[in-house]
Amino acid sequence: MRKIHLDKIRNIGIIAHIDAGKTTTSERILFYSGKSYKLGEVNNGTAVMDWMVQEQERGITITAAATTCHWKDFTLNLIDTPGHVDFTVEVERSLKVLDGAVVVFCGVGGVEPQSETVWRQADRYNVPRIAFVNKMDRTASNFFETLNQIRTRLGANAAAIQLPFGEEENFKGVIDLIVQKLLVYKDDLGKEIETLDIPYEKIEQVKLYRNELLEKLAEVDDVIIEKFLHNKDIAIGEIKEAIRRTTISNKFTPVLCGSAFRNKGIQFLLDAVVEYLPSPKDLPPIKGINPKTGDFEEITASDKAPFCGLCFKVASDPFVGKLNYIRVYSGSLSSGKYLYNATGRVKERLTKLVRMHANHQEIIEHVFTGDIVAAVGLSQTKTGDTLCDETNPILVEEMRFPEPVIQQAIEPKTKDDQERLGMALHKMVEEDPSFHVSYNQETGQTIISGMGQLHLEVITDRILREFNVAVGVGEPEVAYRETVTKKVNSTGKFIQQSGGRGQYGHVVIELEPQETCGTGITFENKIKGGTIPQEFIPSVKEGIFETAKSGVLANYPVTDIKVTLVDGSFHEVDSSELAFKMAAGIALTSGLRKANPILLEPIMDMEITLPEEYMGSVIGDLTSRRAKIAAINSRSNMRAIRADVPLAEIFNYATVLRSLSQGRATYTMEPSHYMEVPSHISEKIISGFSPTGAKKSFKKQRLTKIVSPRP
Repeated sequence: MRKIHLDKIRNIGIIAHIDAGKTTTSERILFYSGKSYKLGEVNNGTAVMDWMVQEQERGITITAAATTCHWKDFTLNLIDTPGHVDFTVEVERSLKVLDGAVVVFCGVGGVEPQSETVWRQADRYNVPRIAFVNKMDRTASNFFETLNQIRTRLGANAAAIQLPFGEEENFKGVIDLIVQKLLVYKDDLGKEIETLDIPYEKIEQVKLYRNELLEKLAEVDDVIIEKFLHNKDIAIGEIKEAIRRTTISNKFTPVLCGSAFRNKGIQFLLDAVVEYLPSPKDLPPIKGINPKTGDFEEITASDKAPFCGLCFKVASDPFVGKLNYIRVYSGSLSSGKYLYNATGRVKERLTKLVRMHANHQEIIEHVFTGDIVAAVGLSQTKTGDTLCDETNPILVEEMRFPEPVIQQAIEPKTKDDQERLGMALHKMVEEDPSFHVSYNQETGQTIISGMGQLHLEVITDRILREFNVAVGVGEPEVAYRETVTKKVNSTGKFIQQSGGRGQYGHVVIELEPQETCGTGITFENKIKGGTIPQEFIPSVKEGIFETAKSGVLANYPVTDIKVTLVDGSFHEVDSSELAFKMAAGIALTSGLRKANPILLEPIMDMEITLPEEYMGSVIGDLTSRRAKIAAINSRSNMRAIRADVPLAEIFNYATVLRSLSQGRATYTMEPSHYMEVPSHISEKIISGFSPTGAKKSFKKQRLTKIVSPRP
């Protein structure tokens, strides 16, 4: 039987820009909730949630870590996500299964580029969130400027429910605008809190921001607007109920403040999580598709409903093997039972259920609606697969993952390592949907692709440490793409006669560019009247997608195209799945050549923070790198340049920027979109040369670095 009522569960994630203090906030949550007996620190490698060696060495979060803790009589399933853009897939798949999020902002940096990215990701999944302005003890921290940026840059209907008391190193506590009390910390550990009346000099400021809070609530809540317009008193309970209603419906974002590193504000943040963020019952039912009928169905958050869960992450464990992280949307489940994978249409036996605490496991026998757990024994289940009851199959909407923007060759140092390298890469691909592996037939090299240089560096390091495989790697290169610019019709025929039964496949396709960039490849079947039997249509689709992995200009993958199957023919004896797959590939290749193909390159959204005296030299350098300056803003006593820059132009940019600014400038960047490569550069790439004149990747990449075990 369930021990914790569904209303008392909060599934939350901590999301933010890199170095905003997510993991430190998570560590304080574990400490104050009693999950950890001591404070974990990112700086000295003792953070519980940053358990990987690579995380501890670099002081950043690489993989999303899950844990369960308790606050008051509530259970919190918490996921601490990475802030670095190279690992944004971890944020994407976490938000898919979470009910709410805490967005952490740096009180000094305010709304930074990755802050905008995670906010948009939360918008896409309609995740309710509260904002926590961290680092209020830091020099140049500004709560009110950050609040303003949350409204202007993120478009949020946000209002403070707390104000900071004390500035920078004198930050001592917070003023609660709802109960109108001053809460001051009396000890360094943050456990002794004194409640005081608001000082006289702060009364006017409190009135101003409390009135602003009520105004923001009145804009989106009928109960508050009725009383607000008639100047009626609004009780504390009514304000909290309104904040909860509007936060859950994503119409309002409450903003809190504190300093996680100095142990201030975390208890109030936990109170806000349980008071304002939703339980699984508070959200609309999850929608899925019945694979038998194709109809939409709703998944009710109830233990009595048929079981439905989503595998949102796969991880390798050295002791138990493959771990599948599952969010349970409905029903209950016991270890030792069979599950139906509706995505792969296979039956799997669940051997063990575990509750995760970072990389530590607690064996449990049962899970219920709203739980986030890991399963052992699901050999064929992948990230994004729906698990359900075989008698009540349903498919939850699949997750979408970003395409890689960078690639490099990788080879084992010795022939003995070849098999182990293949096994290691297979496991990495299983774990990370944003990591791709391909084999270049022309050069005989294995090519790994990822979201950035750091991403591939961590992958290579893990191959060495976890699988003990020494490898050689090439220089990172841009992962270009190919697409088309006009609509064409194309025919593909595959006919073979060899004395006995032959092969016959004939397809006619319509090929056109997608209206929206970043949509990948869309396949549509418009066959009518049985000109191609229905059983051959999947083979046509498979042939299209396989052929699109290598374009006609420079062997780069094809993207942003729509392929429509409009006609064809078959032979009653000679037609086969293979024949139609080959015919589809021939049709696509022919169509690509006729449809004015072009090369696309990844464009990065870059923000550079620097003193004003270096603005001229940095902007001049960016212009020489084909950058388009989007905005120049002030940030405290610094300037912030926002620009779109081709990835090909900014490899090893950190060294250049240090030289231009005497080490005083910093930058962040993230993949933004793909754009057409200028013709003069495109010609060089197609002829087998990169923009800098170096040999291109498909002309055998020279290995520039050997990664070997330390002696």
